[in-house]
Amino acid sequence: MQTTATAAPTAPPFDAAAHDYLARLNAQQRTAVEHGVDPAAKNPFHIAGPLLVIAGAGSGKTDTLAHRVTHLLANGVDPRRILLLTFSRRAATEMRRRVERIAWRALGADAAALASGLNWSGTFHGIGARLLRECAVQIGLSPTFTIHDREDSADLMNLIRHERGCSTKDQRFPLKGTCLSIYSRVVNAQLPLQTVLDTVYPWCANWHDELRALFAAYVEAKQKQDVLDYDDLLLYCSHMMAVPALGAQVGERFDHVLVDEYQDTNALQATILRGLKPDGRGLMVVGDDAQSIYSFRAATVRNILDFPSHFDPPARIVTLEQNYRSTQAILDASNAVISLATERYTKNLWSERSSAQRPSLIHVKDEADQARYVCARILEHREAGLPLKSQAVLFRASDHSGPLEVELTVRNIPFVKFGGLKFLDTAHVKDVLAVLRFAENPRDRVAGFRVMQLLPGVGPVTAGRALDAVAASEDAGAALRAFAPGARAFEDWAAFAELFADLRAGAHRWPADLDRVRVWYEPHLLQKFDDAPMRIADLVQLTHIASSYPSREQFLTELTLDPPDATSDESGVPLRDEDYLILSTIHSAKGQEWNAVFVLNGVDGCIPSDLATGSPDEIEEERRLLYVAMTRAKDELEIVVPQRFYVTQQTAHGDRHVYGSRTRFIPNSLLPRFASASWPRDPGTTPTSPEQARVHIDLAAQMRKMWG
Repeated sequence: MQTTATAAPTAPPFDAAAHDYLARLNAQQRTAVEHGVDPAAKNPFHIAGPLLVIAGAGSGKTDTLAHRVTHLLANGVDPRRILLLTFSRRAATEMRRRVERIAWRALGADAAALASGLNWSGTFHGIGARLLRECAVQIGLSPTFTIHDREDSADLMNLIRHERGCSTKDQRFPLKGTCLSIYSRVVNAQLPLQTVLDTVYPWCANWHDELRALFAAYVEAKQKQDVLDYDDLLLYCSHMMAVPALGAQVGERFDHVLVDEYQDTNALQATILRGLKPDGRGLMVVGDDAQSIYSFRAATVRNILDFPSHFDPPARIVTLEQNYRSTQAILDASNAVISLATERYTKNLWSERSSAQRPSLIHVKDEADQARYVCARILEHREAGLPLKSQAVLFRASDHSGPLEVELTVRNIPFVKFGGLKFLDTAHVKDVLAVLRFAENPRDRVAGFRVMQLLPGVGPVTAGRALDAVAASEDAGAALRAFAPGARAFEDWAAFAELFADLRAGAHRWPADLDRVRVWYEPHLLQKFDDAPMRIADLVQLTHIASSYPSREQFLTELTLDPPDATSDESGVPLRDEDYLILSTIHSAKGQEWNAVFVLNGVDGCIPSDLATGSPDEIEEERRLLYVAMTRAKDELEIVVPQRFYVTQQTAHGDRHVYGSRTRFIPNSLLPRFASASWPRDPGTTPTSPEQARVHIDLAAQMRKMWG
């Protein structure tokens, strides 16, 4: 690898004093941008020690980082000796464009051209691939190695599974995707396999020895084929950087290493950075410990909390506290919530946007009322001129939005969901609904086709013959009982035919027949999906939703589902609507902002999740999740607190309603930061349904449109 620095690109001298391009920055941002740069000194650029920028929510983090890069270029740094690391290619591209815009406005076209030479900007994985390619011979890799994406890696893992006989085990062995996830977690978190199994994949813990052997064979297969997977790009770089001579060789290529979203890094990424810059000189990381919420991706908050102490002398810390997004009332509440964290960098976000409107805690009876309340408020905002796109509903887990999605569908309010499929579009929910649709209407070939192929040994040809037999008979139940699907499917077919006949005959009262379908479907679900417990919880939630409908027919009709034969399970933008509401998990909402934000299920068991309270670290991350949700709001923030909510898969008591207590992250001492209200205001009255109130208006509009 070439280690001698090439000549810097020719650029006109910059007169930074004549172009105060930093004037728009606040004092804290400017301190971070100017770290180690003194244009008045004889040696105007000195590569200073490590810098940690704690960038509070909405504090202009990206703008600060872009100005830092521009400032380095303006003071003579070769753009090829700047390494800029981000977490997505889109972020890297946007950062380069922003630097070019700042340089153009402040310093002219020549500076913008210089900024375009930032060739070493990209993701950790992308930069890792480039470095490994250049150093391949030195570290024993073939220079022509290829890189597997996740799908390729999963296919190779599956091939090894079959070769080792894992797919023929008497007990359920993890599927290829789960095996790859376990392997990836071990690599990125740098934890023993047993620890990962015990803490993250407990149902796989009894397969420890088989998985260890599988992973060893997987690594051997990759090496024989000269391929690297996504995780290898970090793992190989980490090992390479751990060799002092190689680490120094690579590190000497870059005077400055800048890292965005440092709180989202994992153990491997931190090791790579310390290998590049052991003394920290020229290293700048930007992030917010209060927004570290991705431990499920093996990210660790310890990286940012411990960063200063990795160097001697410790890294300098600059804190960005001025918020450009939210009102001060929202920030006061958010600051109060995060102030109770057991370990954090102290900061107090403030804003010039004053408001007397405090965030609200809205107490409702149950999840059904929660859905009705949120819909009513969303429509109120819309009538007041706030587009649906400027409003968002956030929740801890994807399945928490199920009742709301149904209510939105009934009210014809378009929405897009981020952080999981729409509840009604998930494959397992569609499977169960297809059983009900087929029982309701045996002529529905799409539903019948989907259901029958859930049975082992039943393929498209057999399903088609069975549907033909049903269509030719006046008694669909008898036709299914009499049909001979083949020896492999015989036992499962008999159970399915019995279920179908019971549903047709109305043997169970609604929604008990949905429970019956769920019990029948669960064994098939266990064979189909590795994340079966989460999907079973969705089906219990579906049963709970169904209980609010008087009949199966009305339930299926009023959901107004997309056709079950949709070719994609992805939830996307409703193409015929120019405006739509945003639904999002809190994880997917990070980095976003909306004028009005509703947070669902502000109760213990949901925030924090009852599945994430096993350790103090997990509880602290749940607190940060609430903080991230609250700081997405610009003008209005409402946290909805159901007095009763439905819990699923509880070992001791089963599925049931429980009385919810307000999230522990908003104790009584913080209540002065919030306004509190109940809905509906008069519990003795039932609010008029908005669709009932406007149905004659809607029909009249349709008639006018017909003749217009």
